Amino acid sequence: MDACLQSKRTRNLWIQCARLLFRIAGCALLLLSLSRVCVPQGRSGFTPNDLEAAYLFKFGQFVQWPSDPVQAQAFSICVLGEDPFGRKLDELVANETLDGHKIIPKRLSAVTAADACQILFVGQSEEPRLAKDLAAVQGKPILTVSNMPGFLDRGGMILFLVQNNRVRFAVNLPPAQQAGLQLSSEFLKVAVYVNTKAIGEVAK
Repeated sequence: MDACLQSKRTRNLWIQCARLLFRIAGCALLLLSLSRVCVPQGRSGFTPNDLEAAYLFKFGQFVQWPSDPVQAQAFSICVLGEDPFGRKLDELVANETLDGHKIIPKRLSAVTAADACQILFVGQSEEPRLAKDLAAVQGKPILTVSNMPGFLDRGGMILFLVQNNRVRFAVNLPPAQQAGLQLSSEFLKVAVYVNTKAIGEVAK
């Protein structure tokens, strides 16, 4: 019983801390603050995937979708393939809204169901199908995110990576722009790397 109570308290504390980090400062500071709390699991109880879930939870605040970004009643954060987040993402977005739209998590078994998503996290199990997955959503107003090595080189938009035990992210701007997505300048400032050249473009 004590172990169960302790587990519940830890989970609730994690949710409260993650949400608080995003509410106590300007967007650049909050993203930097989040990256600073990512310490090894043995010291904090939080894993890199936990922090990635927190990033996904708030990415929508720093991206502008073309015209009306949410045609449906909900803002969907979708996970395609193997889900590394478990219940963490569900707990973070519970009862949360974005511009008046309820935020809901979805798990997808095929990219053909991604058209209703605003954010699409591509799990590492999709690596053999990544080219087809990204081709299926190319040009659509869907923010693609992954922690899969080489994701940006293959046309993804945001890549999670761990540096010095901190979860950070890199950005591939051309596919986001081609999809009509505008990423905030403050968001780009805290990325560890921002690629501005299209795949295959030769620097002049």
